[in-house]
Amino acid sequence: MICVSLKETNPEKLLRILKKIEFAEIRLDSMTVDVASVRDIFSQHSCLIATCRPGLREDIERKTLLLAAVEAGAAYVDIEVESDDTFKDALVHESRRQGCKVIVSYHNLERTPNRAELEKVLSWCFESGADIAKIACKVRSERDNAQILGLLSDARPLVVIGMGHLGIITRIVGPYLGSRFTYAALEEGKETAEGQISKTQIEKILRRLNKDV
Repeated sequence: MICVSLKETNPEKLLRILKKIEFAEIRLDSMTVDVASVRDIFSQHSCLIATCRPGLREDIERKTLLLAAVEAGAAYVDIEVESDDTFKDALVHESRRQGCKVIVSYHNLERTPNRAELEKVLSWCFESGADIAKIACKVRSERDNAQILGLLSDARPLVVIGMGHLGIITRIVGPYLGSRFTYAALEEGKETAEGQISKTQIEKILRRLNKDV
């Protein structure tokens, strides 16, 4: 399953794009939105991930927007594992009440930790209330890819991603090894993470792989 990660800044244009996409991540941190527009977006599509990364907005605003998405019908909400416990608990509680799945995510933009460190992060994600744990790490070697993909031997629901050019292989083979889904850009030039490739590219590769099996 391919999730298209969208950072379209205009809500009206975003809604037009969503009519052609089955599964998408809405990067609220990249948009000019208020509670009303968030509710409008998430009430019109049945399979959306609500994400609002820290940095540009204060936590109180991020939580307000994510709660609005959950209440409006988001299928998933993405919560950073490093977030304050009060922030996480409020979102997990409301998600449970609304039937929204919780993705607790870990992003390491510098490196891929060793297996022992990654196992601790996984435990932290599930202890924080994850239905799905997402692990995304910068890949600097082939061994890093093996470390990341090796996490899929865990029976719990995971999404694993290797960031950077060397990590592209994880975005393609991850779902074959048990990753719940993979992320793609809408098109080339609209990537939301380093090493992300377009939905069209992934679909072309997957068609070829399935044909050769």
